[in-house]
Amino acid sequence: MKIFNRVRGLLYVGLILYAIITFLPFAWALSASFKPLSEIMAGGSQFIPHNLTWDNYRTIFFKEPLFGRWLINSIIVAAFITGFNLLFNSMAGYALARIRFPGNSLLFFLILAVLMVPGQITLIPSYLILKNLGWLNSYQGLIIPNVVNATFIFMMRQFFINFPKELEEAAALDGLNRWETFLSIVLPLAKPALAAQAIFIFMGAWNNFLMPLIILSDPEMFPLPLGLNTFKGQYISYWNYIMAASMVLTLPALVIYAFFNRYFIQGVTFTGSKE
Repeated sequence: MKIFNRVRGLLYVGLILYAIITFLPFAWALSASFKPLSEIMAGGSQFIPHNLTWDNYRTIFFKEPLFGRWLINSIIVAAFITGFNLLFNSMAGYALARIRFPGNSLLFFLILAVLMVPGQITLIPSYLILKNLGWLNSYQGLIIPNVVNATFIFMMRQFFINFPKELEEAAALDGLNRWETFLSIVLPLAKPALAAQAIFIFMGAWNNFLMPLIILSDPEMFPLPLGLNTFKGQYISYWNYIMAASMVLTLPALVIYAFFNRYFIQGVTFTGSKE
């Protein structure tokens, strides 16, 4: 027992050190967001600003004409992508878990195969398709290719495999068809899995930089991660503005995680398969 307690104590110490090391870059970025550019460029790892200022935030919100538009673009794109994924991934996962139809197993293995394809491989084909559709520099070009996700289709299938069939049978006895059962019984009880999915999907869409970089050329259509890149110039980078904007970029993700946190662990745990 003493050895076990020592090992557990060492594990806690290691986890605390890892947490501190992980938090330090964020703490420095937060500190730098309140520093003038000259203090940042002077170097050093001083966390407390010598000349604390709110000018960086005032500049990005009130003097950068496109910052508000970038923020709105990110909110629109992330909200729609998250909403569509929650619906479509859940529908697909439920169908694969409960409905037996020709090609069910083949479709499931194809979805698993998609998981093995790196996303970078599909960037050029996606660009060419969007170009032919005339969807470059558009919201639909940012949203439509990302409305489903193979990873979370698999995750929702695993959740619904473990979902009690008795509830669905009781709903059928009450006269509900499968669609009504899914919307009124199954989906409300899938909150843990939906919350876990919402966190990952929203954070992925909110922080997405590569796809917008490829398909967007109009600065007014930039999401916030791509807009941050405009603060970097050929001869000078305004790291004070970049750090302030990155804190604004981080805040919604923290809010989403805090809101869904109570469901998060439960949702990830429930996605294990009994098969």
